[in-house]
Amino acid sequence: MKYILTTFLMLASLCTAHSQTVTIVDEDTGNPIELATLISQKPNAIATTNSEGKADITNLKGADIIQIHMYGYKTRTMSYADIEAFNFKIILTKDNFNLDEVVVSATRWRQYAKDIPSKIASISPQQVTFQNPQTAADMLGISGKVYVQKSQQGGGSPMIRGFATNRLLYTVDGIRMNTAIFRGGNIQNIINLDPFAVEDTEVLFGPGSVIYGSDAIGGVMSFQTLRPQLSLADSVFITGNATTRYASANNEKTAHFDVNVGWKKWALVTSISSWDYDHLRQGSNGPDDYLKPYYVQTIDSVDRVIRQEDPLLQIPSGYSQINMMQKIRFKPSDNLDINYGFHYSETTSYGRYDRHNRRRNDAPRYALWNYGPQKWMMNNLNINHHKEGILYDDLSLRLAQQGFEESRIDRSFNSTTKSEQVEMVDAYSLNLDLSKKTSDRNSVFYGVEYVLNNVTSTGEATNIDTGVSSEIASRYPQANWQSLGVYINNEFKPGEKLTLQTGIRYNQFILDAEFDTTFYPFPFTEANLNNGALTGSIGAVFKPTESWIIRANLGTAFRSPNVDDIGKVFDSEPGAVTIPNPALKAEYAYNADLGFTKIFDNVLKVDFTAYYTILDNALVRRDFQLNGDDSIFYDGQLSQVQALQNAAVANVWGIQAGAELKIAGGFSLSTDLNYQQGEEELDEGTTSASRHAAPFFGINRLNYKKKALQLQFYHSFQGERSAADMPIGESGKDEIYAKDANGNNYAPAWYTLNFKALYQFTDIFSLTAGVENITDQRYRPYSSGLSGAGRNYIISLKASF
Repeated sequence: MKYILTTFLMLASLCTAHSQTVTIVDEDTGNPIELATLISQKPNAIATTNSEGKADITNLKGADIIQIHMYGYKTRTMSYADIEAFNFKIILTKDNFNLDEVVVSATRWRQYAKDIPSKIASISPQQVTFQNPQTAADMLGISGKVYVQKSQQGGGSPMIRGFATNRLLYTVDGIRMNTAIFRGGNIQNIINLDPFAVEDTEVLFGPGSVIYGSDAIGGVMSFQTLRPQLSLADSVFITGNATTRYASANNEKTAHFDVNVGWKKWALVTSISSWDYDHLRQGSNGPDDYLKPYYVQTIDSVDRVIRQEDPLLQIPSGYSQINMMQKIRFKPSDNLDINYGFHYSETTSYGRYDRHNRRRNDAPRYALWNYGPQKWMMNNLNINHHKEGILYDDLSLRLAQQGFEESRIDRSFNSTTKSEQVEMVDAYSLNLDLSKKTSDRNSVFYGVEYVLNNVTSTGEATNIDTGVSSEIASRYPQANWQSLGVYINNEFKPGEKLTLQTGIRYNQFILDAEFDTTFYPFPFTEANLNNGALTGSIGAVFKPTESWIIRANLGTAFRSPNVDDIGKVFDSEPGAVTIPNPALKAEYAYNADLGFTKIFDNVLKVDFTAYYTILDNALVRRDFQLNGDDSIFYDGQLSQVQALQNAAVANVWGIQAGAELKIAGGFSLSTDLNYQQGEEELDEGTTSASRHAAPFFGINRLNYKKKALQLQFYHSFQGERSAADMPIGESGKDEIYAKDANGNNYAPAWYTLNFKALYQFTDIFSLTAGVENITDQRYRPYSSGLSGAGRNYIISLKASF
């Protein structure tokens, strides 16, 4: 045993002796650069720097060409011998613009953004630290490219290119977050994510079904959480962050802590965050239609309407949340990397503010309408293997188990019956992704995916006076949803200036649901689907010069019907009830993109993309019948029967444009503009505007950055959506919209002026402060049931060690 131990230690020492560490620093400050990427083609290897700017480049030894990338810096190309000659220290020079950003969302593997036909936007940790978004939904909004809708403060539903909710895909550490109960209406699942624990955020615009399967129609939002970092020396590597933050508009009190502990082969990351939000105060200058200067309170078993002391408070909208993450990494050799991650998120109950705005018979419609605690838990095992062989150079196996719990709790005004529906989803997934460089000019990415969702749904009614409970109809049937897909994507470079990408995927989806006819006399007791979908894409990137990129992409995408589509019973709008329809088919999207990026004299960067999407066989809510009746009593009200049906064709087109101008003295200007139009077919053959095509919106910024100081003054805005242009399904929602001169609902244009500042006192401490909505505008983003924050003072202190 002693001999074996001695031999093992000698081998470990030998491995350490042959490992080689490089350090990458900033030319101006000499500070280490974290997350810089070193990539070589021969050998096919990659390395990334840690928080000390260090990376192990043993696998790159002997490479003739190594490219060193970091956003905001000029890309350097060196050989291993060059790096060795510089004593393994690389100096990077800041660059006004960089087209060589490394992204992963297009194929699940690291690629240069300049080789990808689709438009991709990245949000860096530095941007998140500077802007201080309160939730992951707000984090997407700071990009200026994603529109965010909110019906409650504990929410945030992204809209991308005229699509939203279950026509967009979310991934966390490469794992699909969408479940079988992601609905067509606005969803708030994205708030499960912790912005403090996200290392990289990417948004892939347009179809992503070839790689990601169902739901990736309008885009893919990819979140990579903090990765454990190994020690590159004999000592233990410890690094971390602690942040505390306060915001005045909702009396926010937030705290976050994360720590990384790394050894040679093992590393751990622990992260915990806590948020507490009071009711959100809206601005003082704007439409009075957004004011609800009362709330309902139950006193001595009687519902009473209470007049608010501050009519600008949106009551109820406060809530609290906690997030925890634990990751463990084991790297037994240079070729094998094993990672386990545990995520947990839980909110308190929170009011759905727009439902509290509804009225009936000159009184509040509801005394209570809350989402119950929203919980998310994920276990994720990721095994990466690198070996240049016949079948693959790199292999990634992801095994994941997720648990979702959400509920809805409501009680009508002066009613003694409180209803609660609880939904639980157990989601299991397997992803096997492989990449192979078949020649100097060709790379292949391929893989398989299996997903299983088990849906459990219950309903309960409780008499608040007696405490006696009884079973009521559940929101969903008991169901299983499965998906099995295989894909292949090819990247070919016929020359230095041209890159071609093609891909194809076949997906089989299976749904089995059992309906309880105790409460509703459905003419069926089960629904069974077993269908397939074939999708593909072809794209090209042409680079006439180093400062000029032209992209074109054609792609298809699909969304298979899920349990929410087939089995839901709910009040979709006043006087209407949606019932199950087990005869649904997949909807298909056909998309075309054309865009370019051009840098002029290294001082101006212009980015422009135009797109057109056709959604065929679209699932839309239409009038329906139940046992020959077009209306039924639901929640005590005679309601029109409706159901989702493959009954329409929808079209969405638009442009995304951006520009950035560098000015002398550390100043710069930038803008992001988004214009989209959508329409969908109605029953009688007419058309209506698409619900999720947001009005014209964007952000204009004036930036200043010099050494330890960073400042930004920015202007966020949304254009008007007139009553004539309102979607049919939105025009009757009095609780959401303002009234125009004719008394019709519309979404007014709005703007906010904002200022942010960051100062780095020392290598450890930094202070961020800002004022949002300086002019205290009362505004409400389109389709939202909650107004945005009024004048909001933010201060945050961060310590990095």
